[in-house]
Amino acid sequence: MRTKTEKSPLKAFMKQRRMGLNDFIQKISTNSYACKHPEVQSILDISQPQEPELLNGNSSPPPSPSQQINLGPSSNPHAKPSDFQFLKIIGKGSFGKVLLARHKADEKFYAVKVLQKKAILKKKEEKHIMSERNVLLKNVKHPFLVGLHFSFQTASRLYFILDYINGGELFYHLQRERCFLEPRARFYAAEIASALGYLHSLNIVYRDLKPENILLDSQGHIVLTDFGLCKENIEPNGTTSTFCGTPEVCILLS
Repeated sequence: MRTKTEKSPLKAFMKQRRMGLNDFIQKISTNSYACKHPEVQSILDISQPQEPELLNGNSSPPPSPSQQINLGPSSNPHAKPSDFQFLKIIGKGSFGKVLLARHKADEKFYAVKVLQKKAILKKKEEKHIMSERNVLLKNVKHPFLVGLHFSFQTASRLYFILDYINGGELFYHLQRERCFLEPRARFYAAEIASALGYLHSLNIVYRDLKPENILLDSQGHIVLTDFGLCKENIEPNGTTSTFCGTPEVCILLS
């Protein structure tokens, strides 16, 4: 039986290998020429999410009126899961996951946010999901905010087709490098301030700022994502009274 000290180096080694594999997959998945090679496709298939609807191209039956969620201007009723080749899971959340996908028609890569309707309705979170959709629709022109291309739904899921930002989370880079030099930190802070300032100009308050929600693009610029906790229609001197955030952190700070 191994002791804790014997397990620790192995755990660190496996974590380092996983991080290296993740970097490798991100690089080859953004090269359209490489993705067409049979051997590369077989590697990417290993990372396919094991969800029958997303893998075999069979879409769910059309949602009944009671299951429909109004996606508004972003809705594309002709879109379906089989339009995409889902390559790997790049994020997970309370209501679903985010997948790297290639659109079969235009061969472009997207981050597809797939949300479970049952979980949303059970926790009565429709308002937050629609708030995220509304914010995404407003900020497509800002370079430091992730953009929404369109959305659609099946009987059981909502799909948001987003920009794919291939540089990884700021959290990942901070964890790997331990700390940033001051010029680099100032650079990120300035771009974050620009993104938040733009949202404030639209009377939107972003309330989930953390390294996990800040992505880096291929040129090293930040891209803010995850707008589920945003509050709309807040005047310049207005305040909110909603309790939000990680419970453990709130308890620690209190």
